Formats: sequence, structure tokens, C-alpha cells
Amino acid sequence: MSHDAVWVRSVTGIQMHHTTDLQDAGRFLVNAAMALRAAYVRTGDDRYSSLAAQLKAVAVKARMLETQARASLHGLHAADPEQFVRCREGEDPWPDEIQAGFVPRHTCRDQCLYHDHDVLNAIMQCTCGQSPCRACAIGGTP
Repeated sequence: MSHDAVWVRSVTGIQMHHTTDLQDAGRFLVNAAMALRAAYVRTGDDRYSSLAAQLKAVAVKARMLETQARASLHGLHAADPEQFVRCREGEDPWPDEIQAGFVPRHTCRDQCLYHDHDVLNAIMQCTCGQSPCRACAIGGTP
């Protein structure tokens, strides 16, 4: 297995699960297959149609992997809701992802919906009193 650095989609407030990456992969594969199909329709070149069919088959496999990853995510939520929340909040790594070298999610840029954005019904989600960013303490600023 390669441990190359990859771009990770950052969403303020949650740690993304790899289900999101698989969802992106499926969407990108289907878009590429549709573009190749359009090229085939315009040109009649069977090479485009053949490649589109291959991508469509890969997209089906990616969706199967996404379904399996999503089932793992739902299983964790059902079996241990507290751990699920810790993982979602970025305090712990997701159990089905690589554990070595895990750094907690940066919380230093989180904003309070209630106080910073005036969302009145978010009073129960106030994050103003949270502890300092553990990720900054471990690995420096983002």
C-alpha cells in the first residue's frame, strides 16, 4: 500500500470519513463516462464508447465500495454512538482508516453558529468554550 500524501477535503467542524472520497470517485467516474459517451455520439469513434463502458464498470465497483464503507460507518454509529461523535469531531481516527500518525482535527478555526453567525436555534451547539486546538499543539498551525 502506498502512503503518498493526498488532498483531503476539509469541512470546518467535522472530520470526513473516506465514504466521502468514494462518493467523489463514483461521481467523477460517471461524469467522465458521460463525457466520453458524448464524444462518441459526436464522432462515432468506437474507442470513446469502449472507454466509456470501462469507466462505467469501474464506477459500479466504486459505488459498491462506497456502500460497504457507508455500512461500516452506520455500524459504528449503531454500536458506539459516543465513539462515532468523537471520530466525527476529529478527536479520534475513524476505526476503519489508518490509525498510525493520526492528528486530531484542527478546531482553531471553528466558529460558533450561535455567537459568530447569529443562528438563534443553535444555542445548544455553542462551541465557544471548547478546549484549545489539540492539532496545533501536536503538529503546528494548519
